[in-house]
Amino acid sequence: MPEMPPPTTGRDRVRQVANAINLSTLTGLLVATIGRARLSFGPGCTILATDLRLPLRAGALTIGDVVLTRKSRERMLDRPALVRHEMRHTVQYAWCLGVVMLPLYGLASCWSLVLTGDPASRNVFERRAGLEDGSYVERPVRPYFSRRGGRQR
Repeated sequence: MPEMPPPTTGRDRVRQVANAINLSTLTGLLVATIGRARLSFGPGCTILATDLRLPLRAGALTIGDVVLTRKSRERMLDRPALVRHEMRHTVQYAWCLGVVMLPLYGLASCWSLVLTGDPASRNVFERRAGLEDGSYVERPVRPYFSRRGGRQR
């Protein structure tokens, strides 16, 4: 018998409907299927796609309301800060009209890479999801891009 989903809030339902309409959750489920992940209900109307058999640079990747990870369900849920971080990304998908977030996220990662040498440190999506919760370390802006332009006075 499948486990019952955890209780949800009205906000969770609105986000869930938005991500269903904008097709980002369907895209996440497609990636989970390709990666032969195990699907289960997660907190706040999310879907945990665990034991993913695709390479991931990060501990988890969210597409719509689907949180994809190579970890087991138990290992993922043992990291509540990471779960909160990924749940914030689900809201970002709703605000960004779904899969439109993917190129926006890519641009934000490139911008961060140019500024800091790290794709997350100045990535607006990662910063708003909580760098520390996502296990990212904030890197400083390179001197060339600092307010003084890196010039010594």
